[in-house]
Amino acid sequence: MSSPAPQVKRPLSPFMIGPYYKPQLTSMLSIVHRICGVGLSVGSVLLVAWFVSLASGPWAYAAFARHVDAWYGQLLLLGWSWALLYHLCNGVRHLAWDLGYGYSIPAVYRSGYIMVATSFALTAAAWGVAYVL
Repeated sequence: MSSPAPQVKRPLSPFMIGPYYKPQLTSMLSIVHRICGVGLSVGSVLLVAWFVSLASGPWAYAAFARHVDAWYGQLLLLGWSWALLYHLCNGVRHLAWDLGYGYSIPAVYRSGYIMVATSFALTAAAWGVAYVL
């Protein structure tokens, strides 16, 4: 009869947030990027619903537009547009990494802050243009 195997102390998963793992900018940006991807998928369904309402005639479009013009519709559009621009900016950041630029830790953090600020600035600019026109 053999003796039981000794207990091995293995490292904890880095996804254990709380007292074991302090969230970092890079992990939070990655999580937000994934959430934005899901949000963009759901928003794309709403985009298709908008096209269907356009094709269905003025009454269907008026019913759809009533929801888009409401505060909750505007909030959804704002969130969807920010998610789109955040996803775009993060994609450009990843493209730079694919080209071999910005691998140092200070550069990763700097590009992360720049990417977030740029996504908010582009969203504000897009909504500013939309309201002016």
